Amino acid sequence: MIAGGLILARTPDIAIALPAIQAFSTGCLMNVDLVMRRRTLSPGDFQALMLSVYPHMVTGVTADHLPDNLLRFGTRFADGTKTTTVGQRFDRADLPQDPPPGPRLSWLLGGSSMRSGDDVGLITMGLWLWPLPPPETFELAVEWPASGINLTLTDVDGTAIVSAAQHSIPYWPDSTRSA
Repeated sequence: MIAGGLILARTPDIAIALPAIQAFSTGCLMNVDLVMRRRTLSPGDFQALMLSVYPHMVTGVTADHLPDNLLRFGTRFADGTKTTTVGQRFDRADLPQDPPPGPRLSWLLGGSSMRSGDDVGLITMGLWLWPLPPPETFELAVEWPASGINLTLTDVDGTAIVSAAQHSIPYWPDSTRSA
């Protein structure tokens, strides 16, 4: 595990943080926290904004149009290669059995949690980056216009992730995998 300790974006009412990155031999899990304060929003608008964190709750997404309430993440590597969370399918029956060509940045929606009170909400979620990033600095992008977050880029240490992955312990050694 790598302590991220990065604030990816911040407004007076929203903070998006990367507290930790878990490195595995096949990729890395970037743990993301979104903290929101209601302050000037009505209870309904606050709830709608919290729910718009989940991409399957946002309507009107097309190849030519990204709604302002769609939270999006992406990566850009030093060689110019990019990947994004936009346009992913969520029906497991539609997914291929073999890994798609990389790189790929995917939501781990089943691993997310939401805590909300009248004035503050916290959503924790995971972003899976496959395969491991190159051993160099790369950019992690976040954009969420409805919350006041314009495109924001943060440098992430790919070398530290690759180094941590070299020390990862497999849950099941190859000899015990079932077919």
